[in-house]
Amino acid sequence: MNKLMLAGLVAVLGFAPAFALAQAQEKMLVGHVQSVDETGTRITLTDGTKLLTPLASVIRPRALQEGTMVVAMYLEENGDKIVTKLSLKQSEPAPSTPSESPKR
Repeated sequence: MNKLMLAGLVAVLGFAPAFALAQAQEKMLVGHVQSVDETGTRITLTDGTKLLTPLASVIRPRALQEGTMVVAMYLEENGDKIVTKLSLKQSEPAPSTPSESPKR
């Protein structure tokens, strides 16, 4: 029984460096959408960054509007930024001006 548990632990630990390496390569960026190409596979941000969807994934038409702030997790593969997770970020609220209290 102990040998089986030890073999399982060695097998799991054997994958740990590869898993850590994959996690270390994932990067994050925040930006505003400039455009989404007609195929729905490429997002261009206002700073010129281009993000690609994973193979066989597309962005639905009108799902991302120009100016939408996004948070993207991605992996770099052959110089391309392949999105692993994409979420919309709430825009910062406009600064409010203090309202005046009614005078009595």
